Parts: sequence; C-alpha cells; structure tokens
Amino acid sequence: MVIRFLLMLLIFAALNVYIGWHGSFLLSFFEVPVPAAMYWIVFWIVSLSYVFGRFKIVPGVLGRAFQWVGSYYFALLEFALILLPVADLIAWGLHSAGVPTTTYVPVLGTFVILVLALLLGIGSWNAWNPIIRTYELHIDKPGGDFKELRVAMASDLHLGNIVENRHLGRLVKAMNAMKPDLILLPGDVIDDVIEPFIRKEMAQVMKGLQSRYGIYAVLGNHEYYGGHIPEYIRQMNSIGIRVLQDETVLVADSFYVAGRKDKTAESMDKAGRLPVADLLADLDKSKPVLLMDHQPYHFDKAAAAGADVLMCGHTHRGQFAPNHLITKRLFELDWGYMLKEKMHVVVSSGFGTWGPPVRIASRSEIIQLMIRFA
Repeated sequence: MVIRFLLMLLIFAALNVYIGWHGSFLLSFFEVPVPAAMYWIVFWIVSLSYVFGRFKIVPGVLGRAFQWVGSYYFALLEFALILLPVADLIAWGLHSAGVPTTTYVPVLGTFVILVLALLLGIGSWNAWNPIIRTYELHIDKPGGDFKELRVAMASDLHLGNIVENRHLGRLVKAMNAMKPDLILLPGDVIDDVIEPFIRKEMAQVMKGLQSRYGIYAVLGNHEYYGGHIPEYIRQMNSIGIRVLQDETVLVADSFYVAGRKDKTAESMDKAGRLPVADLLADLDKSKPVLLMDHQPYHFDKAAAAGADVLMCGHTHRGQFAPNHLITKRLFELDWGYMLKEKMHVVVSSGFGTWGPPVRIASRSEIIQLMIRFA
C-alpha cells in the first residue's frame, strides 16, 4: 500500500509539473511580470488545495475555500491532460514545418484557455441546473390500493461543503411539485463527513420534502467513508426519513420497499450485508417489490430474488466526459433504464457531485417513476 501510494503521488506530481510548465511557458512568452518562484508556489497551493481543505490541514473557512478551489482544479486537471498533449502535438508539427513560434503559440495558448473555460462553464451549469427524467414502468402484479404509484427518486446528493442548501432547496422544490406518493434516496446523501450537514442545518431543508407514504433512503459508500453512520441515521430519523439497512417495509399493505446496505459494508461493516436473496426471502412476492441498492451490481441476483424495480446510483455517469466511457464499461448499466428479465432497473447519474461541481455528458437529475400495476 505504501509503494502504491508513493507511486500515485509521483504520477500526480509529474502530471502537475507537466500542466504547470505550460502555464509558466505562456506567462514568460507573453512577458507577464510574475516571478517564477511565486508562480510555482501559487500553482502547488492550488493543485493541492482540495487535500488542504478536505483533510483540514487548513481548518475553518479558509479550508473550505481551499476545498472549493481544489474541487474545480480536479476538473481542470483532467481537461488539461486531454487538451495539452493535442496542442503540443500540433505545436511540434508546426515547429517542424518551420512556422515561427510567435505565430502558433498565441493561437494554441488562447484556444486551450478558452476551451478550458468553456468546459468549466458548461459543466458548472449542468451540475447546478437539475432536470427531471421520467420513466413509465409496468409491473404485472396487483398494487393493492394503487393502480399507479408516483415515485420521486434522487441518488448521490453528496451534501457537504460543495453541494449546500441552495442546491438541496432545488431538490425539495422539484420533488414536492411532483406530488409524489413515495420518495426514495438510494445512497450517498452526504459527502463523507457529516459536519457540514449538521453545521448548515441541512436536515431542516430536507424536512421540507413531502410524500404521501413516506421517505426512505439507503446508505452509499460515502456514508461509510465518513464514518458517522449512527449520527447520520439519527439526523434522518429526526426529520421522518427512514434509512433502510438490509430492511424491508410493507407500505399501505400494497407494496414493499427494500433497502440494502451498500456494497462497502462487505469490507467496512463487521456485520457485512445480507445477500439480496436473503433480504427478500420472506416477502409476499405477489406484491410489488421496490429495491434500493446504491451500487449497480448483480442485477441478475436481484431479479432472481424477486425484485420488480431496482434503483441505483453511484456512477454519476462518470460525472464529466470522457469518464462516462469508463463507467459504461465497468457496469452492466451505468445510467438510464433497462429491463433485466422481468425486473426494471433505473440507474441515476445523481443529483449532486463529488469533487468538482462539473458535469459534461451528464446532468444533475431527479427521477420520476410512474409505476402502473396490473
């Protein structure tokens, strides 16, 4: 683990040197009067600012500001590592062809800077302006008192120092406008530590969520990473949101809501988590079963266990391109809808963001499920 960590640290440092050199080169080329030592000090502070803020190396308000700056730098880092090699290759070709540097350096430099700014701008807009996606599902079972069930669902809120009450208020307003029968939150409601959730009284904003038959959530990997699960559950219980940990609930004697512990419990919870077959074993399968499991794995097992609808999150659909190409290969379904045997699967790209509040080829979304019964 130590060798792996040192190797990752070395790679991270090398990538930042590569990016930092380009910035230094442009400043010198345009004769901007910034001392080299000052430039590199500021550059390394910015590149490491997320670490300074997230791990409270710099505490308080300044540390939270560092976390904001560092989160955006993560996106800038990835975009720059895509654009700069292309710009370098073009520059090498032009230089080999005898084109003066005074001709192509200003054009390439300006182009890269403008594209980076455009990507960050569009990505921020996509992150802070959620859309509502509606899926119409049919379950070939009677729904008891229901012919139709309207479910509002949002995964991966990641409430913390980056995603705050303003964005959470958008969720409350949009969900309440749906007038849902049920609200489901399939994991990663908080972003690791619970301190900002408490300090900013986010529970009081979430308390505004309204549904006829309750609000249920499950744990995601970030609740486990933060290590404050008992306090998180207490906060949620205080506002009427039940966090299901390998539990099932019969709602209105008509359908079941089941919630699994996150897959992270297999390594971070002494009790582990139940196999999905055991979780659903004693349910009356003539009634519809709505299952939440944060990470979208083993659809076949959930279908075989008798789930009618499986709701997941976790992937963020890569959050920003080209990461979505990776998540598409990692998961059977990394975003959207599929029918697995007779089970409906919905994987959300999430409402909040981890790290940079930037989304490219992905949107902040709220899911509306219109479920019709036989």
